[in-house]
Amino acid sequence: MKKIYYSIFSLIALLIQASCSGVLDKQPLDRIQGEQLFSDPEGVRLYMANLYSQLPVEDLAYFRNGFNVNGGDPNNGGFAVAMLTDEAVHSEFGDFFRNEDIAWWEPAYKLIRDVNQLIEIVPEIDVTEAVRNQILGEALFIRGYAYLGLVKRYGGVPLIAEAQAYSGDIESLKVPRSTQKETWDFLLNDLKNASESLPEIWPGGERRATKWAALALMSRASLHAASIAKYAAKAPLSGDAAEAGLVGLNTADANAYYQITIVSADEIIKSGSFGLYQPNPSNPEEAAGNIQGMFQNPNIALTEAIFIKGFAIPGNNRGHNYDIWFGPAQLANGWPHPGRMNPTLEFVEQYETYDNPGEITPLETRTDGVTSDYNGYNASVDYIRYDDPEALFANRDARFHATVVAPGSEWKDREIIIQAGFIKPDGSPVIRTKDQIEVNGRMFYSYGAENTSQYSGFDTFGGNNTRTGFSFKKFLDEDKAVVPGWNQSTTDFMDIRYAEVLLNYAEAVVESGQGDLALAEKVLNDIRRRAAHTVEVPLTLENVLRERRVELAFENKRYWDLIRRRTYEEEFTNRRRHSLFPVLDLRASPPVYIFIRENVPAMEVQNFQPRFYYRPIPGIGGNGLIQNPSY
Repeated sequence: MKKIYYSIFSLIALLIQASCSGVLDKQPLDRIQGEQLFSDPEGVRLYMANLYSQLPVEDLAYFRNGFNVNGGDPNNGGFAVAMLTDEAVHSEFGDFFRNEDIAWWEPAYKLIRDVNQLIEIVPEIDVTEAVRNQILGEALFIRGYAYLGLVKRYGGVPLIAEAQAYSGDIESLKVPRSTQKETWDFLLNDLKNASESLPEIWPGGERRATKWAALALMSRASLHAASIAKYAAKAPLSGDAAEAGLVGLNTADANAYYQITIVSADEIIKSGSFGLYQPNPSNPEEAAGNIQGMFQNPNIALTEAIFIKGFAIPGNNRGHNYDIWFGPAQLANGWPHPGRMNPTLEFVEQYETYDNPGEITPLETRTDGVTSDYNGYNASVDYIRYDDPEALFANRDARFHATVVAPGSEWKDREIIIQAGFIKPDGSPVIRTKDQIEVNGRMFYSYGAENTSQYSGFDTFGGNNTRTGFSFKKFLDEDKAVVPGWNQSTTDFMDIRYAEVLLNYAEAVVESGQGDLALAEKVLNDIRRRAAHTVEVPLTLENVLRERRVELAFENKRYWDLIRRRTYEEEFTNRRRHSLFPVLDLRASPPVYIFIRENVPAMEVQNFQPRFYYRPIPGIGGNGLIQNPSY
């Protein structure tokens, strides 16, 4: 088994073991205790487990309020980072960026301090040289990961490469911010050194970082830096932080970072150690099942998984809440807050149709072909009629069907009813209003069924029903009923997977002109073939970016793609996100469905401000650091 992944709950078990054995139950760790701890292989595992548990993995317990956001947070309400992008909206909340969102500062420096203490003690540990190098490699991987979490949020930050000792002078511990370039170079150097020290595989299959995880993280980090440099002119910043180089990179630096992406990804590709899971499906239905299954249980996809975060034990903040927050309202099983992740219409239309490969094909809702009218129902428009609402989506990319619950589709052996209203036989519309009408002896309901437990769309009751016309399935467990309690989900999360590495490579090649163009085109089409596409597309930036959107959807990549490529302002200037209203037309006999494009209800226009490209530095009154622009 060549893949390395780790489980939060394995880590907790180790901590419990340590408590029982008395390793850390007396005094805080100092040098002597550190030597005792690391003289025992179990002690090394204990300390390393604690470091892994602090990694800023943007996983299934990551929300705009931060990492490891589990049950009982009244300010979160299932507000995922995807809801700040064009991927989705929240079923109830309509706000946009807040200063406290996407933050990670004090926990970052706690992790860095813990890593530096380990690095300091490594030369004195009584183990073989090979083991010592492996421990150092893991420490550098974790520190590089930590600084990546910081630099993409704050720009240049204080670089602390050694354990600090408090001598009574607090000023001596203060470290000024380094430039953003220095910060990127520091963490990339840590990851490079980690890749040279870590094994390709741990002998016992332990869930720990490997050479490949370090190289893959290098490809992610360097692509981020390269994009900031290349597109620096799109988001000019001013002020002290900008003048000092604490935010922003020079355009001239872009190709050097792209080259790091290319080299690190190429080494993984050429190694033959990884491959796409189920790369050659026989049809779109098989592809959708494979892809859905891979995210429902990443442990069946160990050919693709490079670094997995595990959620092994339900409850007590050891599981996560995706199934209770995001499953369709019909399947809430008594849980009071379902249906919160609502994919947008514009996201859904990124998925190609198989009969028009390589092109964006809007959903066909009107006979005149107009797709830009979001003003709601118009009696003078000739809407296309569908006997079955699911028919509108039947020919979409397999990844759509593995990610999104469409109106009329089946999920957990139930038809998911998503209906916004009906048109009465006299032509009067009833939309987003709870109502009922009897026609020819049969009762029809505006939301498709009589009560809130029987439908999943548009009713504002409890904030539990989709307001875009789409619900969510990626990562959710189709084989289990929702357990109505906090932290009951145990689906693991692929933090780094092979498909991302391939897309990193393709983007770096097409953006820089460096690397192997033929290989970049091949890996792009390999990803498409896994989704049952049989027609290849050329290597263009447009094609690569579209593949990123549909392949990495809801994996917390879209937010950072908009940040690093400096396109957030373009996407969110007086922006309204969009819904698709399925409406039952009772003028026909038997009734048919029509679909109406709408702005997302109860959501104002949203604007991305340039300062949002960086988060505000906390605590500058005490730490004396230069604040980021416009905060």
